[in-house]
Amino acid sequence: MKICVCVKHVPDTAATIKIEGDTGFKDSEIKFVVNPYDEYGIEEAVKLVEKNGGEVVIVTVGKSEADATIRSGLAMGAERGILVTTDGQFLDATLTAKALKAAMEKDGLPDLIFTGKGSVDTETFQTQYRLAGYLGLPVVNEVSKLTVDGGKAVAELEVGGGDKQVIEMNLPCVIGATKGLNEPRYPKFPDIMKAKKKKIDQMSLADLGIDAAAGAVTLEKLEPVPERSGAKMIEGSVEEQVTELIRVLKEDEKVL
Repeated sequence: MKICVCVKHVPDTAATIKIEGDTGFKDSEIKFVVNPYDEYGIEEAVKLVEKNGGEVVIVTVGKSEADATIRSGLAMGAERGILVTTDGQFLDATLTAKALKAAMEKDGLPDLIFTGKGSVDTETFQTQYRLAGYLGLPVVNEVSKLTVDGGKAVAELEVGGGDKQVIEMNLPCVIGATKGLNEPRYPKFPDIMKAKKKKIDQMSLADLGIDAAAGAVTLEKLEPVPERSGAKMIEGSVEEQVTELIRVLKEDEKVL
C-alpha cells in the first residue's frame, strides 16, 4: 500500500509574528513546525504501513525550508518525501491542491491520501476537498477513527451533540485527520538521524506546469489584529448597568 500524507510547514502557534511590508512577516525569526493536525495523518499512515506493508510518502508545497517539516515526517517513520518549491510565492488553496495533485500524479497516485483537518495558520479548511475534487476521489474530514481493510476505508467523525457519523468509502480516498485519531509518536534520536539520509525529491511549480499567478485569491495586505483597550467597568444599579451595557454594545462596539 502506498500512502501519501500532505503536510504544511507552519509557524509555531507560540511564536510572535512580526509583520514585514504589506504581505509578509519576518519568518527568519520564527520557529516553523509540522502543522499539528497533519501529525495525526502521518501517524495513522505509518501505523497502516507497519501493519500491512507499503510506503509512506510525505508531500508538501512551500519554501525550500519546508524540507525540515518533511524530515520530521520521515523521522516519524515515512520512507521518503516530495517538496514542491514555491520560491516564497503565496498560493491559495486552489493552487496548493493543484500542486499536490500534480506532484502525486508525477510520482504515481497512492492508494490512500491523508491531510490534516486544516492548517493552524490560514485555517481555510479547503485544500483536502479541492484535492479530492481534482483527483475525483471521495473525501471525509475531521476523522477521529479509521479502519482500512479489503480496499475500503471506514471513517468515523463527530457531528455534534455527542453523535457520530460513520462513512464507508472505496480506496483510493482522501482522509482529513484530527485529534483523537491517534497519539502521534515522538521520534527517537536514531530515527531523527536516519531521517537525514532519506530521500526528498524536489520539483518546482514550473516543473508541474503550474502558474503561481493564476490563483483565485490574491494576498493584498497582512496586518496584526489591533490591540484593544483594557476592560471598561460599568457601575451603578442593575438597571443602570444593563442600560449602559446596551449603549456600549450599540454605539461603541456596534455589535447590536
